[in-house]
Amino acid sequence: MGVEIVTVSRKGQVVLPLEMRKALSISGGGAMAAFATDKVIVLKPVELPTTEEFTEWLEEAQAWAKKAGFDEADVAGVVKSVRRKKRK
Repeated sequence: MGVEIVTVSRKGQVVLPLEMRKALSISGGGAMAAFATDKVIVLKPVELPTTEEFTEWLEEAQAWAKKAGFDEADVAGVVKSVRRKKRK
């Protein structure tokens, strides 16, 4: 894969060359993360976790919360404090 010139449509759409899509396993409807800075745009395919991966992460988070002494009653307070910090 090398550098390719693409065109931006009036709607802001860009078509990725077929060779790039195949090499990166990008299919129609797939999610991409876009990051822009200093006249550079980076697109990265986003792979959603499988149900098994998500379940594993959730179980790890629940085990951590239990070990840290959190329970379900603490969730609302934690969410509230995080939202307050983001507003500042």
